[in-house]
Amino acid sequence: MEIKDKVFIVTGGASGLGEGTARMLAERGAHVVIADMQAEKGEAVARDINGSFVKCDVTSEDDGKAVVAKAVSIGKLMGLVNCAGIAPAEKTVGKNGAHSLTLFSKVVQVNLIGSFNMIRLAAEAMAANAPEPTGERGVMISTASVAAYDGQIGQAAYAASKGGIVGMTLPIARDLARNGIRNMTIAPGIFGTPMLFGMPKEVQEALAAGVPFPSRLGTPDDYAKLACHIIENDMLNGEVIRLDGAIRLAPR
Repeated sequence: MEIKDKVFIVTGGASGLGEGTARMLAERGAHVVIADMQAEKGEAVARDINGSFVKCDVTSEDDGKAVVAKAVSIGKLMGLVNCAGIAPAEKTVGKNGAHSLTLFSKVVQVNLIGSFNMIRLAAEAMAANAPEPTGERGVMISTASVAAYDGQIGQAAYAASKGGIVGMTLPIARDLARNGIRNMTIAPGIFGTPMLFGMPKEVQEALAAGVPFPSRLGTPDDYAKLACHIIENDMLNGEVIRLDGAIRLAPR
């Protein structure tokens, strides 16, 4: 698939992995619709890349439909990159008692159900596309995490939400195969994003040192380069790719 002149939706595109992906897609000639709750930052990024911004809660059907409608109004919607997510930490039983059920539900709602909400709505629109020369009508990329496999202490909710994304990757790809729509997932390791930069400097350095090679934090560009390759390589479908420098997380 050629990226140039196509329309792509990037959820969570106002910062972190989503912003890096939105910027790289725009550099390659795409029109990007940024879907995010951070209106001021999202609008600023959209202006920088000559894209569009739609304020969106990914768990909302109405918000998701508004994002897809905006994308379709611009041109041929050919891609969705799901980067919106949250990562609170809480133990199953901690100092204050049992894990908050409300918090667990919220993490699953945003990370897992929000990703599926955007996939199903974008896929419906893509199914109406005229096929590319390759026969494809679109591609989905969602963001899991190495925590789906190596969840650490305090990550029960986060790991469950990301494990759900891993688990639905292949069945969604199979569902959409007849429509010529691919579905992929990236599972990043330790990346330098606003969530991680909120941690103390010494914690960030310790995490980076734990990556076998390269011994550094991943960057939004690392993620964006893989996302662009997935878009362009039509044999990539129904798979989860760990992007982690060979790290395997310890319990804490």
